Amino acid sequence: MSHRPFPSRRSVLRGSLAASAALTLPVGLGAAPAFARSGRPQARWGVQAGDVSANTGLVWVRSDRPARMIVETAATESFRNPHRWRGPLLGSGTDFTGTTRLHGLPAGEQIHYRVLLADPDDPRRTGEPVTGTFRTAPAGRRHGVRFVWSGDLAGQGWGINESIGGYRIFDAMARTDPDFFLCSGDNIYADGPIAASAPLPDGSVYRSLTTEEKSHVATTLADYRGNFRYNLLDNALRRFNAQVPNIIQWDDHEVRNNWYPGEVIGTGTPYPAGTRLDDLARRARQAFSEYFPVSTISGRPDGRIYRVVHHGPLLDVFVLDMRTYRNANSPDDQTTDPVGILGREQLEWLKRELAKSRAVWKVIANDMPLGLVVPDPVEGKPNFEAVAQGDPGAPLGRELQIAELLRFVKHRRITGTVWLTADVHHTSAQHYDPSRAAFKDFEPFWEFVSGPLNAGAFPANDLDGTFGPDRVFVKAPPTANVSPAEGYQFFGQVDIDGDSGELTVRLREYDGTVLFTRTLRPGRVGQ
Repeated sequence: MSHRPFPSRRSVLRGSLAASAALTLPVGLGAAPAFARSGRPQARWGVQAGDVSANTGLVWVRSDRPARMIVETAATESFRNPHRWRGPLLGSGTDFTGTTRLHGLPAGEQIHYRVLLADPDDPRRTGEPVTGTFRTAPAGRRHGVRFVWSGDLAGQGWGINESIGGYRIFDAMARTDPDFFLCSGDNIYADGPIAASAPLPDGSVYRSLTTEEKSHVATTLADYRGNFRYNLLDNALRRFNAQVPNIIQWDDHEVRNNWYPGEVIGTGTPYPAGTRLDDLARRARQAFSEYFPVSTISGRPDGRIYRVVHHGPLLDVFVLDMRTYRNANSPDDQTTDPVGILGREQLEWLKRELAKSRAVWKVIANDMPLGLVVPDPVEGKPNFEAVAQGDPGAPLGRELQIAELLRFVKHRRITGTVWLTADVHHTSAQHYDPSRAAFKDFEPFWEFVSGPLNAGAFPANDLDGTFGPDRVFVKAPPTANVSPAEGYQFFGQVDIDGDSGELTVRLREYDGTVLFTRTLRPGRVGQ
């Protein structure tokens, strides 16, 4: 495919290394920053960009003390004739984080930016600038689109292991030169403490960086903030953030495994009995809104996470939230289900946006898979966590809502839908076809799974036949909770060719090795 060459990254790496130099030790990063008034503000956690469109984008930073955020943008890394954007004051109310919205940017261009932090009492006193770059979405089709996706970071107790390169998969993703990274959820494991060491099957030891907040399950706002800061200790992740903009969604581990609204924690867990998940979710959501540049939520803990991100005429990305509005996990065999996994309001929003979209491809970023059975057994009850419940017959429970959506897509003649997800800690490709299905009123489509980024890998989940999935490819370990040191870490890459409009999916391992490739043609049914 035709694709713009990535520019020299010297300035990006220089800024990233400056931020890295102050992060050689994790000590003190778990709490609100202590600072001396005589110093200058420092952006020790790097920079991020998010939800970049043709003309807009968001830039994020965290300061080590109160500061005014200032962003400068330019067409080249020399920053000649920069445009200056005055950002917010960063203080303890947002854990010294902040996001600045950029607008009026040129479409289809490389944007270089640098963030300066100024002393609020003396604007002339600024810290060392930290640099980043991103490409705006194209106005036309000529250059095509490339992005990567995955999910699940620092799960099952497997943290930043510097002896294997830390979160090394981010370096492999950066080498593909993507326009953006779609993170499919489980950005943190707030319910997963990380110990300094853990034994491996071959007798060696997995060693992780640790912080105080990662020594126990998160219950307070400070705990959740500390979980997000933990990941930013990793050099590869900070380099990646400075080079590739993000589209971020969330799933369960930003709060607690398999949580749902209204849930109350019982006895026998690391949490105090009677803890309300709604209280934990409110704190987690605030930390999420502080640590990611998300267009619908940045600076607003009450903002919604589901949204559509437009990336030129070739691509719209529909980012779902299958966590906030769902009903309770259950045997999921009810014959009516008005709430489902999306909630009625989000479902109607998705229908409207899909019908409005004129993009060639409509990627639906679902943080949980459709046809893979994800159990959530509780006290011997066969409860289920995702959409499928293992009954291959007519739709039941949450499947009813998905059936309604698939029927809508067919009857409104919406073409180019592709579903991308993570969550299950292996990689696979499923083709759904009504000729194999119990429910038949839909057009064939593909769902691709990739992950984890740095977490335990698990065997492949069973398939549910309601929507007729055929698992065309899978790579998964034979045993549960295989560590990142042993491989089985995955990401996916999507290329959309500007000339033909063809969409090619590649499923890759942590080092970039291609495992599976599938090319889809625009407007075709039953590919």
